[in-house]
Amino acid sequence: MRLRSHRLHPLDWLSAGLLALGLVFLATGLLPTHAAGDAMTRVAPLLAFLGSVIVLAELVSRAEVFDVVATNVARAGGGTYGRLFLLCVVFASFTTVALNLDTTAVLLTPVMLALASRVGIAALPLAMTTVWLANTASLLLPVSNLTNLLAADRVALSSLELAGRMWAPQVAAIAVTAACLWGFFWRRGRRGADAYGVPAPHRPTDPALFRVCGLACAGFLLAILLADVPLWIASGAAAAVAVAAFAVRRRAVLRVSLVPWRLLVLVPGMFLVVETVNAHGLHDLLASAIGTADDLGGMLRAAGIGAGLSNVLNNLPVYLAGEAAVPVGNEDQLLALLIGTNVGPLVTPWASLATLLWFERCQAGGLRVPLRTFVATGAVLAVGGVLAAVLALAAVG
Repeated sequence: MRLRSHRLHPLDWLSAGLLALGLVFLATGLLPTHAAGDAMTRVAPLLAFLGSVIVLAELVSRAEVFDVVATNVARAGGGTYGRLFLLCVVFASFTTVALNLDTTAVLLTPVMLALASRVGIAALPLAMTTVWLANTASLLLPVSNLTNLLAADRVALSSLELAGRMWAPQVAAIAVTAACLWGFFWRRGRRGADAYGVPAPHRPTDPALFRVCGLACAGFLLAILLADVPLWIASGAAAAVAVAAFAVRRRAVLRVSLVPWRLLVLVPGMFLVVETVNAHGLHDLLASAIGTADDLGGMLRAAGIGAGLSNVLNNLPVYLAGEAAVPVGNEDQLLALLIGTNVGPLVTPWASLATLLWFERCQAGGLRVPLRTFVATGAVLAVGGVLAAVLALAAVG
């Protein structure tokens, strides 16, 4: 792979700063060595998964798999907005569930923006569909969100077992998201034109690469659902297939910049910093606020605290801190906390890493997102989506 030089992005500085701060805490003794070791033991397989799945998704995108699917979605809509809306919701939801919310934010956003231009419709409805479902559709599988990987480890649930517990909350969260998307962005008078042009079929430049990468992606999904293998092994194997295909067909694409270095630096930095804060009072405050009841009231408290703090800080460190505050054995309360930190971070741009990356891609694509609209509509969805998902979790037991 070749290294491509580029100017550091503000998120690069943030990532490096957090890691440096965490290392300073460790060196000065503010962060106990055993706590740092435990955190790094938990984060290592997450980093292996995150790095490989983003490389896989990037190469799948370069092979034009997403472009073909997005164009087929628009063609299947047949020029009808209602049908296109439902298909876009399904497409963004599936991408998030199967390939991680950051993949949806990073790779699906430019595809959706290009699709809007290609068919002559407003870009904002498609962009908001992407960012909202990147967050709210990330409950079902461990692969869908890094917080899910942490939760699955704590409650000892396989991919199918987690899906068995979270299918109803996931359906509820997507339903509320779809209702808010239609009411705020897609309905007549909000979406721009009343009709759109059906695009011509998209033919991949390299059909062989398209087929290999599509099969690698499908094999990854089947492996995480049906095979008893660690997620990072499944994603690593699928990424290796895609890398091998590009090495044969388009070697120039294989650059060091494909690896998500920013995320691989940011995540351990977050873990180290939150472990330090936990050791100096945050744990006690959260434990008092969350309580010990595993009933509906306790579930709502955990979800509300997770959602609220995620919008103040960021959902990944908030979940980690909240998990330590939930009593061992309170599985329902822990899953409710997961709902809050996954579905709730929709109000501020920094509430989840996926949202930060989405803002970056929108800016690069020339789309201005009104911050007031983003905050106001996101607050409505955060409250409605978290409440509906927690009630669904309580209903199915």
